[in-house]
Amino acid sequence: MLYAILCYNSEAAVGAWSKQHHDDTMTRLHAVNDKLARQGRLGPVARLLPTTTATTLRKGRENLVIDGPFAETKEQLLGFYIVDCASLDAAVETAKELAVANPGTGSYEIRPVAELHDYKLPVERKPAA
Repeated sequence: MLYAILCYNSEAAVGAWSKQHHDDTMTRLHAVNDKLARQGRLGPVARLLPTTTATTLRKGRENLVIDGPFAETKEQLLGFYIVDCASLDAAVETAKELAVANPGTGSYEIRPVAELHDYKLPVERKPAA
């Protein structure tokens, strides 16, 4: 089953990282990514730009488009992974690996993905056109 692992943290905290801390964290995260890719379990991964770049469509009688995120929270969605795991326990273990690679505050939300079509993880990742 595919699981989404949503990565939350404070943008202010992540923005305050030194270049060295950022580079070290990315190196550790890439090691986890490479392991999942070798196992054929890694789907799309994305790091989102800051919430200041977001636009929100607020549904209502008339839809309203506003700048920025709608929710006021201390942690923001910074990115996500889609991973193929045999069970929720396996997805939790994968999130734990990501947490070790990215120490400090924050959280990882794990959700099963509803497969609306027969999506298969690519055997070989190719750059987008």
